[in-house]
Amino acid sequence: MPQIVVLPHATLCPEGAVIEAPAGMSVCDALLANDIEIEHACEKSCACTTCHVIVREGFESLNEAEEKEEDLLDRAWGLEATSRLSCQAILDEEDLVVEIPKYTINQVSENH
Repeated sequence: MPQIVVLPHATLCPEGAVIEAPAGMSVCDALLANDIEIEHACEKSCACTTCHVIVREGFESLNEAEEKEEDLLDRAWGLEATSRLSCQAILDEEDLVVEIPKYTINQVSENH
């Protein structure tokens, strides 16, 4: 079962975390299942960018991004070459290191 190292995030995961999740699960579902409350305003339907993560290690092990995801990522805050929408990034057997960006583009954030 792959491990996901989540780098520290000021509000969602201040001390960082190391979690395990089965291959075939999305990064978003893995984070949520481990009490890391990443935003997912579109309910994981690939219609927003609130679950944007930057994959620092293990990027190549994830499924390939589809065109719709790539188009949406163009709108994400802090976009990098290894950015993914965590609701669309499906785990394989390799471990990952992910960073949740400091900001998200969410017009209707429920926690603010």
